[in-house]
Amino acid sequence: MIVMEARTTVLHYPRLDTVLMVEEAIKKAKDYPSRTQLWKKLPKKVMYQTYKTVIDYLINSRKVILTKDDKLVWIFADSPKARNLIEKSVPAHA
Repeated sequence: MIVMEARTTVLHYPRLDTVLMVEEAIKKAKDYPSRTQLWKKLPKKVMYQTYKTVIDYLINSRKVILTKDDKLVWIFADSPKARNLIEKSVPAHA
């Protein structure tokens, strides 16, 4: 029995400005966009493969979740109020 392994070759890794652009687009979206809707509404054109790499990164880093109906939701606590609370909290190892 031969097991074939699917490998994806990444042609273009995203630059930091691309990652930040996608993050901002998700944060500022008025409703929860699908992956394709968000990609089409980005201010600058991005190759879809590169865009998928950014979305995978955001999901794996727990900044974004993908709902059952394929919508992107920003869940990362990055508000000044949340940062202040985290900075003033007691470390877990203390």
